[in-house]
Amino acid sequence: SSLQQIFTDYSLMAVDVQGGKRFGQLKKAQGETLEQTIESFLAQGDYEDVKREQLEAYKEEFMEYDLDNSGDIDLMELKKMMEKLGKAKTHLELKKMIAQVDMDGSGTINFFEFLTMMLGKGSSILQKILKFEGMSKPKARPKGVAPKRNLADLL
Repeated sequence: SSLQQIFTDYSLMAVDVQGGKRFGQLKKAQGETLEQTIESFLAQGDYEDVKREQLEAYKEEFMEYDLDNSGDIDLMELKKMMEKLGKAKTHLELKKMIAQVDMDGSGTINFFEFLTMMLGKGSSILQKILKFEGMSKPKARPKGVAPKRNLADLL
């Protein structure tokens, strides 16, 4: 499929990740590729009530977990992600988690599968963990100088 070709082309670009400018370019290219996936996801019409902001948040989350910028979350990236969330799993458990959402049989989770999992009606273990983790994330704090208050306002 064309989506697989995009990910294949992208993974060929992601061979040398030394950080700095090159890493920024890779992340930008990955963001553009994932944006195309969002467009095709919305074009399907299966999830009409989904807001673009929600998909953008999932894109950022996916990019955070896709450590090698391959366009897929593989077994080791999933392992690191689960450890970061404090939910370490065995390789067998991780393989089962991937198998629950892997629609193309690649043994990895691409962005389209990630979106389908997060927005789908099914209940994979990974979906539950990620949604719970998302609820427990601290809310963004306001930036800038705090507004002036007097004692009367606080009482």
